[in-house]
Amino acid sequence: MADTSGPRLIFDFEGFHYEVYDTQVEHRDYDKLLLAWRRPISGVSRAKVVLKPVQVPSDHERRERAWEEVQLATHLQHSNIAKVYGFTFHGDAAYVVMENLRGCYLLTAMDFTLLVGRTVSPAFAAYVSAEVADALDYAHGRSDSEGQPLRIIHRAVGPMRIRLGFDGRVKLTNFGAAYSELRNRLKTPPGLMRGDPAYCAPEILRAVKESSGSRVDPLIAGAIDGRADVFSLGLVLLEMLLAEYPLDPTDAPVQGTPSGFSFPVRAERTTQLSLDVLAYRLLRFDPAEAEGRLEMAPAPLRSIVRRALQSEPAARYSAAAMRDELRAYLGSLERPFGAAEMAAELRSVWEAVEKVKRLTANPIERTALTPEEEGA
Repeated sequence: MADTSGPRLIFDFEGFHYEVYDTQVEHRDYDKLLLAWRRPISGVSRAKVVLKPVQVPSDHERRERAWEEVQLATHLQHSNIAKVYGFTFHGDAAYVVMENLRGCYLLTAMDFTLLVGRTVSPAFAAYVSAEVADALDYAHGRSDSEGQPLRIIHRAVGPMRIRLGFDGRVKLTNFGAAYSELRNRLKTPPGLMRGDPAYCAPEILRAVKESSGSRVDPLIAGAIDGRADVFSLGLVLLEMLLAEYPLDPTDAPVQGTPSGFSFPVRAERTTQLSLDVLAYRLLRFDPAEAEGRLEMAPAPLRSIVRRALQSEPAARYSAAAMRDELRAYLGSLERPFGAAEMAAELRSVWEAVEKVKRLTANPIERTALTPEEEGA
């Protein structure tokens, strides 16, 4: 529930007044996100924004990370990418200021559908995936002001970085862990995995492992490209269709890595499964086996999942090709499915959840059941 006792934190920075009033996300596996009102100091009109604390030990790196994310965002102006307005500081804390979209994260939507005995529809899964693929295609093709390719790789595409609006919009959020060739960017230390290991492409795992004993940046220009994000999106699509995380099926016990397997890499962020377990399962992932678990899914979506999850990047889609095939499937449906239909399905889930005792709903997104003001 929202904190109704008033703002938790009030401060001014470079012409803006901020009132932090609630915590949207606070979980060890994800970035902490705060909800705040922001208005010009000299004005009265305010807007709701999301503040993401930059949580790294070094004060210098904190500032550099915030600067880098904001600079990268200047090249990412797309309707399916959440806006980044800038950064702000309060004391020793650095925050990235991001757009707030009334709605929920995809993970919350999937959790709530299960809570009320449903799953998202195949059309819903296809529509969300197509919109994210469109955002990725745009990001992968961006260049800097001098026309040099930025070679952006999001590296953290997952259900908690996909925001669904109650108006039917879909936005990819949080490029804070993205790889790019932005000038003066911070280098990733050898043996450190940035991004989300739970949705990581196998080639990134292999590259980071190979870099663990060297000083070489694990993502060398051209060696890994945007098709790594396509694999991540393929896992998200598969998760929506299966209604469970693909590497941790609910009908099988969680098993560790086999004796003798060791993954000498550390992840920047924790995950529910250990990095050794995730690495072992991802490196042995069989898209044909995954497709076989989709007996009830439409054939076109089974085919899309299989190609998106190929181990070798050359056998995968580009983001644009995946988007086009998903939209072709949506166009083949007897009943059109677009933003309005997605919004209607999402709202029907919320109406059902509101009839369930709130104590049974414990989403990672802590404000998911908090009423929001219209227009906020």
